[in-house]
Amino acid sequence: MGLKTDIQDSIKAAMKGGDRLTVSALRLLLSALHNEEIKQRRELGADEILKTIVTLCKQRQESIEYFSKGGRADLLRQEEAELAVLRRFLPEALGEEEVRALIRGSIEEVGAKGLQDFGNVMKHLMPKVAGRSDGKRVSELVKEMLRGA
Repeated sequence: MGLKTDIQDSIKAAMKGGDRLTVSALRLLLSALHNEEIKQRRELGADEILKTIVTLCKQRQESIEYFSKGGRADLLRQEEAELAVLRRFLPEALGEEEVRALIRGSIEEVGAKGLQDFGNVMKHLMPKVAGRSDGKRVSELVKEMLRGA
């Protein structure tokens, strides 16, 4: 388990460096991974670990939004710092043009003719962009491109 080992090594390094925030964020991540392994009754693969990290990032982003609306700068900073720690374990994000190119490729491979093929395109596309692009944004782009197809 390469990614899980990297996370554990990062915890050790943060502990040695006295970085409490990083230790806390990564322990929370390991706990979430452990809970998912219990739920699945097996060790998680790299894709499943990435999916869990993406879920935790989304939770942090929602919290950041709520804390900024609520004027809680102290909690906002903590969530932003934890989000930065979690993002270190995600692959590099795709740019919009890269996502559009992948969508065009999926549309061609599936043979999509219009919006009725949305589900097939998404099913084909999501494994390629998982953890590298926001699913909601990908969905919007697919709809936009299928309307023009």
